[in-house]
Amino acid sequence: MQKKLLSGLFWVLLANLIVKPFWILGVEVGVQNAVGDTMYGFYYALFSFSYIFNILLDLGITNYNTRNIAQHPQLIEKHLSGILGIKLCLLGLYVVVTFSVGLLMGYGSEEFRLLAWLTLAQFLNSLILYLRSNFEGLLLFRWDSLFSVLDRVLMILICGFLLWGPLRERFNIYWFVYAQVGAYGLTALLALAVIGRKAGLRRLRWNRRFFLVVLKQSAPFALLVLLMAAYGHVDSIILRPLAGDAQAGIYAGAFRLLDALSMVAYLVSVPLLPVYARLCRQDRSQISAITRLVFIPMTLLTLAAAVALSCSALPVMQLLYHERAELYVPVFRVIVYGIIPIGITYIFGTLLTAGGYLRQLNLFAATSLVLNVAVNLFLIPRFGALGSAWASLSAQSFMALAQFILAVRLFRLPWSTFRLPRPIEIRQFIEIIKTNNDTQ
Repeated sequence: MQKKLLSGLFWVLLANLIVKPFWILGVEVGVQNAVGDTMYGFYYALFSFSYIFNILLDLGITNYNTRNIAQHPQLIEKHLSGILGIKLCLLGLYVVVTFSVGLLMGYGSEEFRLLAWLTLAQFLNSLILYLRSNFEGLLLFRWDSLFSVLDRVLMILICGFLLWGPLRERFNIYWFVYAQVGAYGLTALLALAVIGRKAGLRRLRWNRRFFLVVLKQSAPFALLVLLMAAYGHVDSIILRPLAGDAQAGIYAGAFRLLDALSMVAYLVSVPLLPVYARLCRQDRSQISAITRLVFIPMTLLTLAAAVALSCSALPVMQLLYHERAELYVPVFRVIVYGIIPIGITYIFGTLLTAGGYLRQLNLFAATSLVLNVAVNLFLIPRFGALGSAWASLSAQSFMALAQFILAVRLFRLPWSTFRLPRPIEIRQFIEIIKTNNDTQ
């Protein structure tokens, strides 16, 4: 199992560390510099709005499917054919709810025009994540790593031509969204072809009983994803009406590097979920060793990155945003420390999800959401985007601490799990890996 985890981490990290930093720090920065903070803030607020409601496209099915297929791989064909039909039905629900709430918030024709394309992009992205969950559940990490970056590779090629080619003077935010839709669509088709062949998929099935059973079992996952998406993206939604598009754009610009850093933590959690799920079912004695394998490097890496980037905030922002750098520096110096609790959350939140402790996780996420909204409403009128940065850091820190304490108690993790290994322990761990390699 440790061999599978290390192999999964290697392929997923390799693929994503090559592609996604260039996407976030190259293309997304290039788009914001091309269209300006105000227009990008307009886009980012609507993107966050569509992102929160995209749980209606999934209802927790993706996380449930990863855990379920990891524990019962023989169910892949039945679940794939049935869940794809469910996803198409959920698209209609998502569109109705998103546009209805948009009307209640007073959105006009310009907002709805962009929101229509963003909803399509969200559906295609949700479909890709579901298809990838089947690769993850089957521990096919090489295929998962390919489809985790293929959409970004395509978008880099498209946006690179639009931003730096002969059409760069005419570039607008809609072209950016069109590129996302096209790249997501092609990636989804290719992923469906591959997993359909491996699962022996012959046709889609519609079974009302299966539909209700899946929704019932995935409901706790759905609530968790909704709450986590809400407390992670509510900042820009509150910030825009209280402080304006420009402040929302500044917050998005400062948040971008945190998003890039948190991608590493997220990628570690991708192979962790199916591995933890199998261990929870088969052999809980290895959970401490697996946790130690990722916790120590994650903590040291995130702590060092946060301190270094916060201390060098001005030159980093100058590299990204040139003469506008000073607008982002105060926000970035605060928000970058969020990478520490985010890294902890991706480890222990994944462990608790694999163990089925969804009720506790939902309670933590709901509390984090309330905390985030309250701090935002209190600080935004006084500090603008900087207030949102403090709100985000507060919510992320609470979530990480709560998950850490609960995981230690429920899984009885010894304190040796959270200290640096001695040389003899490193050698012993290497011997375990070698033994697994020889036996597998």
